[in-house]
Amino acid sequence: MDMITGMKTFVATVETGSFTAAADRIGISNKLASKYVAQLEDHLSVRLLHRTTRTLSLTEAGQRYYPRCFRLLEDLEALEGSVRAENSVLKGFLRIAAPTTFGELYIQPLIRKFRQDHPELAIDLRLSDRYIDLADEGFDLAIRIGELGDSGLIARKLAVTELWAVASQEYLLANPEPKAPQGLIAHQCIQDTNLRSGEAWPFLINGQMKKIVVNAGYLVNSAKAVRDLVVAGEGIGLCPDYVVAPDVASGKLSRILAGYPSLALDIHTVFLDARYMPAKTRRFLDFMAERFKTCSDWQELSE
Repeated sequence: MDMITGMKTFVATVETGSFTAAADRIGISNKLASKYVAQLEDHLSVRLLHRTTRTLSLTEAGQRYYPRCFRLLEDLEALEGSVRAENSVLKGFLRIAAPTTFGELYIQPLIRKFRQDHPELAIDLRLSDRYIDLADEGFDLAIRIGELGDSGLIARKLAVTELWAVASQEYLLANPEPKAPQGLIAHQCIQDTNLRSGEAWPFLINGQMKKIVVNAGYLVNSAKAVRDLVVAGEGIGLCPDYVVAPDVASGKLSRILAGYPSLALDIHTVFLDARYMPAKTRRFLDFMAERFKTCSDWQELSE
């Protein structure tokens, strides 16, 4: 356990009167604030707070511990201020979790550029399409695409991706292009099982988002695999634009049904701490946000 974090969380809880208020002050989740204080108590082998469903109060041990803890943290803050100028060299490990395809295409190039300026920093990039619990699995930050659950994590929006229906020229020469989403039923489609819409593809039709059931000849759990099968002429795919926009720009693929928009999904980076965030995490977040802001398209971002 990080002893200092536990102490800071304990002091904030005492001063605000609740884990929720302490979490808001520090910039972490309510769950994590409670966990940090519990870990501090385990480390000290003593209970510091009485907990009821409505209130928190200091135990006798907590009454003795709080003022000394408060003074120690004040001294630590003063010490950190005196040496902060020496923190220009980033060291240690930065652990990042990202969805597989997005991470391969865009986060991997970003961490290479970032590490060119910080060669003493080791970056651990884990690519997976499963949900990653940052606190339990020890990650500094993660990339999330789509609606964010009520996790209590701090979120920073990076971009928006749209789902595009695409097909190869080879496929469209052999199969007339559908003029409306309902026409997809007559086509071979390639299903990305990571999409929450399942077997039905969402399209905006006459001002309403409707789901169109498609005939899936292939079902894969990778947007890149969908793209590869579409390029091979195997059917129509519904892919995030960050996967297929370069192919559409080059003419390798054609976007179809552009008059019927599909889903637009926010891309966020999420993290646990805000106020006491390590310099390595904060500087990578700022670097990443600046890259997403200044790059004109997905192609430039991947370079």
